[in-house]
Amino acid sequence: MTISQDILSALAVFHLDNTGATWDELRDHLYVIAEEALTMAHGDSSLVAYESIYGDLSDNLRKASSQMAMTSTQQQGLSKAQEVLKAAHGRLHGDSGALADLVTELGAPHSHASPCVSLSVSASQGTSQGTSSGITFNELSTLYIEEHKANVEPATLRDIQSVCKTLSGAFAGLDLKGHTRADMVALKGALMVDRQGSTVNKLLTRLSTVMSWAVNNGYLDKSFDKGLKLTKDADSSRRAFSKDQVARLMVAANSLPVTDETRWAVSLGVLTGARIAEVLQLTRKDIVEVNGQWVVSINADDGKSVKTKSSLRVVPLTDEAYGFDLKDLLEFVAGSPEGNALFCSGSRSATQERLNRFIKKTLGLDKGKASLSFHSLRHSLAGALKAAEVPVGTAESILGHSSGSISYDLYGAGSAVEVGRMAEALKVALQHDRSIGKR
Repeated sequence: MTISQDILSALAVFHLDNTGATWDELRDHLYVIAEEALTMAHGDSSLVAYESIYGDLSDNLRKASSQMAMTSTQQQGLSKAQEVLKAAHGRLHGDSGALADLVTELGAPHSHASPCVSLSVSASQGTSQGTSSGITFNELSTLYIEEHKANVEPATLRDIQSVCKTLSGAFAGLDLKGHTRADMVALKGALMVDRQGSTVNKLLTRLSTVMSWAVNNGYLDKSFDKGLKLTKDADSSRRAFSKDQVARLMVAANSLPVTDETRWAVSLGVLTGARIAEVLQLTRKDIVEVNGQWVVSINADDGKSVKTKSSLRVVPLTDEAYGFDLKDLLEFVAGSPEGNALFCSGSRSATQERLNRFIKKTLGLDKGKASLSFHSLRHSLAGALKAAEVPVGTAESILGHSSGSISYDLYGAGSAVEVGRMAEALKVALQHDRSIGKR
């Protein structure tokens, strides 16, 4: 088993990397850390930074507890360390009672110990606040995320955090107060190592967003990030399936039993262009009839999530397209347990892997060929809509790229007109020989 450096570093903060440490030694280190967290001063930026630091430490300790072989004393110390971090987080929000109680409980150190890596050192490493005048991308992005996290969906927030973490690592603690164009070009070069052009452009897009925000909010005087994006060899690695490949997939799907999850998950991918995450969280309540038209409702009800607010939508189902049988789908849906996801008899990740395996096996694709997958069905429908000269607004409504051209109120004014318009567009885009795909 490979234990990440982040986990090992978190253990070192609390002296938990020492398998021979006694409880008294661990308690001494915990006391020093708790007292430091209780008494240190904070400004606005460090409040945000330490909230992130405490969260990362807690996550890594939790992983260490579940993954590593540890002595009972280490596990005892780890449990108390989690209490300290939780209480320290409370202090950041003005509640210092729990942290003060822990300082009293742990008692003054018996051996005048100081933690082998203090929280202030962790903060310096994590946000590079080594100078009062400097600022790093990690610190900027932490402030940016804190300001915007209430306005994005959880999945989008995780993506932003992941991208910003990658950028922070590539900057390697560079002080952006004095950055130059050469620094940005060097960053681009570092990002291009072992990455697709489309991935590099995604990272650079987020970089520009954060840097522009930093300039507009007075954290930086200027930024040299403009014009970095690749214009050649930057196409997405995810390609669309050909019409023939889509037809072959539907032939294979339609040959499966009516009760088979794979049959209907693939069919909905073909007919609606929904993202795999959207398909896998569908329930019985999400296949509904609106003004005589059966649709798939992609929503955020009952704990479900969507990529963006514009992803909230309904997509009409086109009966007989590629041999799709709406009646059989409704039979499958009616037989599914109420409240359960339609396509997740196993874990979500296992279901996703099964669907992609079915696609690759059906089309005879190389197992390692990542450019064609379930998501490629979305690209295929987008291409079909474009080829059919479907108006951009209607295509956006179908794919969930719109800025609100259809109200999510399915029964609101105008919904029947909009659903009807989408249904007609899909019929044109999915033109087919009705014998194709039939068993």
